[in-house]
Amino acid sequence: METYSNLEKLSNDLKNLFQNQNQNENEKEEESYFDFEIICEQNKISFKTHKSILSSRSQYFKYLFKSKMKEYQENKMILKDFSSSILSSILNYLYSGKIEFNSENAIQILLFSSKYLIDELIETSSDFIKNNFQFENIVDILKLSESMNLNQLLDSSYRFISENFEKFIKTPFFLELEENHLNSILSSNYNLTNEFGIFQSIIKWGKHKSNINQKKENEKLEKEEKEKLQDQISNIIQKIRFIDFSKKELEKILKEDLIPNQISRKLMKLLALKTKKDKKGIKKFIKKQHSFIFKSRFHFESKIIKKVEHFNKLKKWINDDSIFSDMELGFSAKEDGFDCENWHDICDDKGKTLVIIKTKDNFIFGGFTKVGFTTDKSKWNYEDEKSNCGFIFDRDAFLFSLRNDKNNRKSEKFPIKKYPQNLAITYYPNSGPNFGDGDFGLNPNLKSGYSNFGRTYNLPNGIKHDTIEANSYLAGSYDQWEVDELETFFF
Repeated sequence: METYSNLEKLSNDLKNLFQNQNQNENEKEEESYFDFEIICEQNKISFKTHKSILSSRSQYFKYLFKSKMKEYQENKMILKDFSSSILSSILNYLYSGKIEFNSENAIQILLFSSKYLIDELIETSSDFIKNNFQFENIVDILKLSESMNLNQLLDSSYRFISENFEKFIKTPFFLELEENHLNSILSSNYNLTNEFGIFQSIIKWGKHKSNINQKKENEKLEKEEKEKLQDQISNIIQKIRFIDFSKKELEKILKEDLIPNQISRKLMKLLALKTKKDKKGIKKFIKKQHSFIFKSRFHFESKIIKKVEHFNKLKKWINDDSIFSDMELGFSAKEDGFDCENWHDICDDKGKTLVIIKTKDNFIFGGFTKVGFTTDKSKWNYEDEKSNCGFIFDRDAFLFSLRNDKNNRKSEKFPIKKYPQNLAITYYPNSGPNFGDGDFGLNPNLKSGYSNFGRTYNLPNGIKHDTIEANSYLAGSYDQWEVDELETFFF
């Protein structure tokens, strides 16, 4: 039996059914087919509809008609909260399944679909909004998703702010955040920016919320202003990780005298230990503390990855917060030696592994594997005895590029192709880490490598495999690049 379908025609026919009647009021012959009218209160424009369509597409209308309320009896309802253009777009969608989003209507469509229980449109409009986050609208979206219990959109809003926190605090929109929003952001372990920068932004936020006007940044506060500011930031200040402050930064904030006495007394003790450079004393002091301020925000130990945005990119790509809480820098070529034997001794059989390479030409790239570089041949997809290597399956492996000055590209992730996933990792006991079937690998001395990018992992759009552009994409050339540093992390 063969099934034929033409959903496009069905969609267009239903759309025309709605539009034709609402565009031509003189066609009385067709008017009898409609049995429900929605009137927009703002401009008194009305739309003729079908109860059967509305009830099948919206749980709100289904319950409204089933309960036989006043609107059901009168065959009409008055819409108070939305414009006729939004109502028209929604009704067109209910009939045809098609809708056009833009930056001006997306939030209104989300509000409408949430109020009138159009589930799939809630999801679709939320996705559009997520893909079009901007500093200008993110606080409004945060408040909206919170008030409407749209948890996925709320989480995405917090993630966007956290991933872009360093830039966001420099905008006026940061000052519009509510205290509970700041609490949530600062309670996370996102590597937001340097901790002293967070403290300074909180002071700025507190002055704004307390209506303290200062022409000069370093202008001294009056006693009354200082008390207002202290009261405003008293809760937020307890989310600052003062343990990550330098000695000079601690001296500066204690001099400003804005921190509650209970905290400042502990910070003075910490400062004294830092002044003495008493590392053992600092560790002992921290162990006794149970306060949030002495729990270090997670910091990447990498000497290659210095930008917060790069760290947050890696975190987003790996997409597993629990992994990052256990992350450990296992190998650094500069510290452990440029030698593949050392690398294998330290890095084999560690499971989830992140490899980061910086070349002497400042290219930064690498790869992630959930399986790791295992010596257990039972986990190899197959062994090539001739080449003395094993191929390892890993559908979650990916390559990445964080700095590519030659092609002026942004940070990018390159997932493994669908079919050669059994070649995700090549284990060579006598050379360095190798991703794919030669997509990139390091030579035995770890000081140089090669890249035939695109054999196993997806290339950037518009680049073809086995071209100079592909082979030079990650490191600047096929095999003429030198390693400045190799770092390997375990999870």
